[in-house]
Amino acid sequence: MTAVQNPRSWTPRLALIIGIAAVSSGSVFVRLAQADAPSLAVAAYRLGLAALILLFPAWLRYRNEIAGLKLSDWLWAAASGLFLAVHFATWITSLEYTSVASSVALVATSPLWVALFAWIAWREPLSPSLLAGLGLALAGSIVISFAEARTAISPRPFLGNALALAGALAVSGYWLIGRKLRRRISLIPYVTVVYGAAAVILLATALALGRQLTGFRPATYGWFLLLALLPQLLGHSSFNWALGHLPASFVAIATLGEPIGAAILAFIFLGETPSRLKFAAAAMILAGIYLALVQRPGEPPRR
Repeated sequence: MTAVQNPRSWTPRLALIIGIAAVSSGSVFVRLAQADAPSLAVAAYRLGLAALILLFPAWLRYRNEIAGLKLSDWLWAAASGLFLAVHFATWITSLEYTSVASSVALVATSPLWVALFAWIAWREPLSPSLLAGLGLALAGSIVISFAEARTAISPRPFLGNALALAGALAVSGYWLIGRKLRRRISLIPYVTVVYGAAAVILLATALALGRQLTGFRPATYGWFLLLALLPQLLGHSSFNWALGHLPASFVAIATLGEPIGAAILAFIFLGETPSRLKFAAAAMILAGIYLALVQRPGEPPRR
């Protein structure tokens, strides 16, 4: 496997900014697709189309690397795909029951679990700056969640919040396994295998539960494609690339910017108006992200 030069120190941070902007669009596309398609179908198409798009570059440039993967690498990638499938199944379903801001804010609590488990498993350092930023950002996310629950038009906002929290727990496993595998597997092979595994799991689940998978309006397939291209390929792949250069807890904390971007887009395209309390909570999240990002990660960058 050919080594490449380490990227500039600001490049992984730029990738995180691009990733946050891209993933923030996901909840809006999901809501638009859910008007015509069940949640499991939305999740399966999002990951399935992303995997299909990646197959050609993966085979063209990385087939030797893929062929050289160990059995343990395949098993870990399958486990990562399982966590990712559970994440999207629960989070996308949560948007049926609660608002975009509440759902995305709760699913964004994943850095708490990532940081704790990374410290337990690998002793990744939890500096005072990172802990303070994490606490402040999580506090802002919780305030957004409960503010939304009080005003949600859905009759079951707390079910949606519980599903979003389950999505946060599931995606934490995805981040942690990604941190392990991205140390020795290039980005394109990694995301192709993981997205493909998650898509197969979601498709099998949808078939087993009798969910509709075809016969949607043409516009719905367009939302599926946009979900695959923007939040999945551009957004999640940017995060996965950054995992090769930054600690898992650092990357996960940066993703707390998603609730702010998602709330702004939900206001513009879905008419969900944030209250002053939510604006204050957004400021808390931004302050927390700043505290977390100003510190220098302690690990050397990888490819």
